[in-house]
Amino acid sequence: MVIGLFFKAFLDSCVSAVYLEHLDDDTVSGSNWITENNDQPSLSQTTKITRKPYCGYEQQTLSKREQVEQESLLAAIQWPKPPDDKIAFLQSTDPVHSDFVIVKPRGFFKVGDQLEVLVRMKDFQGKPKQYGGDYLQARIHSPLLKAGATGRIVDCHNGLYKVFFTLLWPGEVKVSVTLVHPSEAIQVLLRLREERPDRVYFKSSFKSGRYSETTECNVCLPGDLPVCNFTDLYTGEPWFCYKPRKLSCASRISHAKGGYQKGLLTHEESLFFQSDVNIKRPILSSGPDAVIVKPRAFTAEDPTVSPSGYYYEDHWRPRTHWIHHFNKSDDISKCLQGKVIHLFGDSTIRQWFEYLTSVVPDLVEFNLGSPKNVGPFMSVDLKHNILLKFRCHGPPIRFTTVFSSELRYIANELNGIVGGRNTVVAITIWSHFSTFPVEVYIRRLRNIRRSVIQLLDRSPKTLIIIRTANVQELGPEVSLFNSDWYSLQLDSVMRKMFSGIAVHFVDAWEMSLAHYLPHNLHPKEVIVRNQIDAFLSYVCPLQT
Repeated sequence: MVIGLFFKAFLDSCVSAVYLEHLDDDTVSGSNWITENNDQPSLSQTTKITRKPYCGYEQQTLSKREQVEQESLLAAIQWPKPPDDKIAFLQSTDPVHSDFVIVKPRGFFKVGDQLEVLVRMKDFQGKPKQYGGDYLQARIHSPLLKAGATGRIVDCHNGLYKVFFTLLWPGEVKVSVTLVHPSEAIQVLLRLREERPDRVYFKSSFKSGRYSETTECNVCLPGDLPVCNFTDLYTGEPWFCYKPRKLSCASRISHAKGGYQKGLLTHEESLFFQSDVNIKRPILSSGPDAVIVKPRAFTAEDPTVSPSGYYYEDHWRPRTHWIHHFNKSDDISKCLQGKVIHLFGDSTIRQWFEYLTSVVPDLVEFNLGSPKNVGPFMSVDLKHNILLKFRCHGPPIRFTTVFSSELRYIANELNGIVGGRNTVVAITIWSHFSTFPVEVYIRRLRNIRRSVIQLLDRSPKTLIIIRTANVQELGPEVSLFNSDWYSLQLDSVMRKMFSGIAVHFVDAWEMSLAHYLPHNLHPKEVIVRNQIDAFLSYVCPLQT
């Protein structure tokens, strides 16, 4: 009885604001704060961040509807702040002192039930934290069954977090909770995103005859030096390079990643980013860390409840639609027969091109002379009349070298597609935008969304699939440029902007987070295979 009252006191202390990390594929995932009456707060109702104008980017001309949407999106990804701007390292979140407990660990659980976990955060002095804002990841798993699923996390804003899991398979189910970043580190990431969008820089080569020059490029460039304006005429996407001293802007031949800025943190800030201390560190249970789940004769799926899917025997099982596992190359060929497949985005969707080309024997890559890992790439299956193409998205993109003639924006490429029942389009765009203010990403998605809607309007039977972001391995340096927290925020914006449109999602986020393999920016083949199964199940849905 005393234990029950103890848990009730802790759980009742949770306020109504809820952090929904993972929802089904038709709803918003990611950083989504919901007030008690389920309304999104406006920017005026939330703690405003002092945003530094970034080369006039905030002065872009928006319609009233676009302005309202942008404010709503920015409000939706607001993150709770510590009570003080400067928190000493010893007072920051320590995963070693923190712990979690399973509520009713010896309870009777059946498949379909909810499992509740309470996470209690403490600092390096062992004192309970009194505020929220830590970024956690949580999963349940059964190693022998190769089963796993993500959890829904609720920040109580007082150092306590609830995690809710849907129990989806029978047997012993273990709970794992990870501190990705303490709340104090999140504030540093916020500062860098707003104040140092130049921390990744780019370059272009200009050439005429034997003479060449290389200059720095970006979404905008500081200072009064003359620039070449490469803003796209159709989408209005801004891109600039410093003008070469002797060559014209028209002599640009290539784009490439320049590098990463160093010395971004103060000594105190750097303490919040230590691999073996507070970056993706496990939080252990102070009691049992597993429960026994009994089978249920029949479980009615509730698609409104997270997660969107789960692994069982290393196969991904979505909860909102049927999936077919394409274990034979002949099945893939039969599914894609007569199709033209366009893959647009970054290296994480290039993995789809590489997987399909390697697995399907008759799908042969046609050498376009493109740089390795950059593209564009094309594979052809003459026997089954399949055309598979990959093209990277336009700048900013941190690839080695992209020919200027191949710098294409996804929106423009979509405008050139006729579409139809034999046309499949898959898009992913997120990782290369993590260092910029979110408005830069919103603008890109707005252009892509407009082209998607126009394509579906002229060719409604065109199939459009969006691959979400995924988690990755993090260290002190990578965290400053490509943290899962940045990816989570962008993923939330993307899902919200494409909700209500006739597109399908491959939930690469949950598929990478729920799996037992270490996190990787480029997930291993077993995860890619499951992504392809999900992708092909939209192309060739099971008849049920």
